[in-house]
Amino acid sequence: MIPSGREFFKMSGSGNDFVFVDARTQAPGPLDQVATIQAICARGTGVGADGIVFLEQSAVASVRMRYLNSDGSVAALCGNATLCTARLFVELGGARPGQPFTIESAAGVLQAVIGPQGPEVGMPAVAEMTPDAHPALAPGERRMGFAKVGIPHLVVLCDDLELVDVAGRGRGLRFDPGFAEGTNVDFVARGSDGSWHMRTYERGVEGETLACGTGAVASAAVLSRWGIGAARETIVTRSGKPLTIRLETDQDRVLPSLAGEARIVYRGQLGEV
Repeated sequence: MIPSGREFFKMSGSGNDFVFVDARTQAPGPLDQVATIQAICARGTGVGADGIVFLEQSAVASVRMRYLNSDGSVAALCGNATLCTARLFVELGGARPGQPFTIESAAGVLQAVIGPQGPEVGMPAVAEMTPDAHPALAPGERRMGFAKVGIPHLVVLCDDLELVDVAGRGRGLRFDPGFAEGTNVDFVARGSDGSWHMRTYERGVEGETLACGTGAVASAAVLSRWGIGAARETIVTRSGKPLTIRLETDQDRVLPSLAGEARIVYRGQLGEV
């Protein structure tokens, strides 16, 4: 049962969609229970979303984002949800466009700003980079690498994204025993336009999503390590919308930022079902 009367915002980050609840002055209450999250995020019977985000007060940053996947599981980070958090925080008067501010996440405190082209957020340093991951390649796959951007990502270089069984192959790799906590799976290939394109199987959603911000960052980092990506890379998501990643190197650390679409689709009130 979904509690009624609570205001929410439906937001989209390049097709990665979320339900946002402003919980800075009113606690989420039953809204952060697993069954309630699953009901709200269910497509066809609920609002429909890849996850739910609670904006909360923070003692260490301008605002805190708490993200839960559509199955109710906690995610340390979601790149597109962070972009949407930045957009909504400014829309609600928390900061001005062009004014830098900070977002507390389970993966650390992140820098954010709404620039002339939209939101840009700093992501956690890329960790556990492995240019050659060990699952056996399937036909049409060239190479696999691994990187953690707050959450784990397996990056699979492919010949043709349209031939990839994202649901089947993605699920198999997501639960590969070589990844103790499971992994998101990002399939990448050059498109006919010369850009990198990406399709993602997301852990916690347990299916393909239209975009993945941390996956785009992980993909850009792995492509760069392979010597076929640039320090500033644009990756086209399944929705057709681009995400822009900048990779800066500080000694042996790769420090990324993410920019892309973040928009309020509508605002409404939850109704009891």
